[in-house]
Amino acid sequence: MSETHRIINFNAGPAGLPRPALERARDELLDFDGTGISVMEHSHRGEAYGRVHDEAEALVRELAGVPDSHAVLFLQGGASQAFATVPMNFLHAGRRADYAVSGGWGEKALAEARTVGDARDVLGLDREWTRIPAEHPDGDGAAYLHITSNNTLEGTQYHRWPDAKAPLVADMSSDILSRPLDVPRFSLIYAGAQKNLGPSGVTLVIVDRAWIATARTDIPKIFRFATHAAERSLYNTPPTFGIYLLRNVLAWTRDQGGAPAMEARNRAKAALVYAAIDAAPDYYRCPAAPGSRSWMNVVFRLPTEALDARFVAAAKAQGMIGLKGHRSTGGVRASLYNAVSVDDARALADFMNDFAKREG
Repeated sequence: MSETHRIINFNAGPAGLPRPALERARDELLDFDGTGISVMEHSHRGEAYGRVHDEAEALVRELAGVPDSHAVLFLQGGASQAFATVPMNFLHAGRRADYAVSGGWGEKALAEARTVGDARDVLGLDREWTRIPAEHPDGDGAAYLHITSNNTLEGTQYHRWPDAKAPLVADMSSDILSRPLDVPRFSLIYAGAQKNLGPSGVTLVIVDRAWIATARTDIPKIFRFATHAAERSLYNTPPTFGIYLLRNVLAWTRDQGGAPAMEARNRAKAALVYAAIDAAPDYYRCPAAPGSRSWMNVVFRLPTEALDARFVAAAKAQGMIGLKGHRSTGGVRASLYNAVSVDDARALADFMNDFAKREG
């Protein structure tokens, strides 16, 4: 399929991957690095796969600015498993964990923490979740303070990190490497790969080694971050092909200019789509407060659900997919992850302008 006929993918996850990363995988699929077999067929403890594993870790460290004080882990189970394993490791008996719930996924993380111990929502926002509060609790006295850096359902995002007194934990599944990151500020970051990093099946965890040393040991070994840190994510068989593809995506990110270049692209893309919304305020309604609008997930509604559906269908006919809102929220959602180009966002904005004129 030629580049001109490739579908524009606005899916929220699994999301589009950079074409060069996919082409590299295609070219190496049957014979990886002259070994005569696919990377999927190599032992995870062998030299051939070992080079991929080491390069993937090195690229994470380079692109995210991860210091030696923090371990880089490639795990399984997605962010949903991390909702449970974070409190399993760090919510000790007699302590409490603070959760800044700013969206539906944060609410799910809090619910999992409550199965482990004492956890509370410290924001107390209404469930419309249209903003990230400027005044933010600092988690003083808590075992940790948990945030969701970007809310895919509600289209809101942190544009300033809270000043935390407790260890700061962040679910960055939907905006990791979309901008430069101050890793030492965080005790733990976790991210499902299937948005900005690679395919589904890999979970990136960046965790302070000193904090790992304080973790509980009365949980199964497979769920301890200390286990995987000690074994460099090779305690059991990791998702080797997923990590290989993640390596390809990270190499593409580096070649594009890294996190600073991604931020410039992502700001430009978001500006195009929000401009189309703001140009027709009687037709497109964005529920996210302007200062909290996400660069990654632009959420909006048309005047009726029927028009929402017509918009999504018409966009698909023009080669743009993945615009239907989440089943829990409805409406329209354009996910502008790193692999989405500025031209892709411009095509959507132009379509939105034309649709509003034609249907409004």
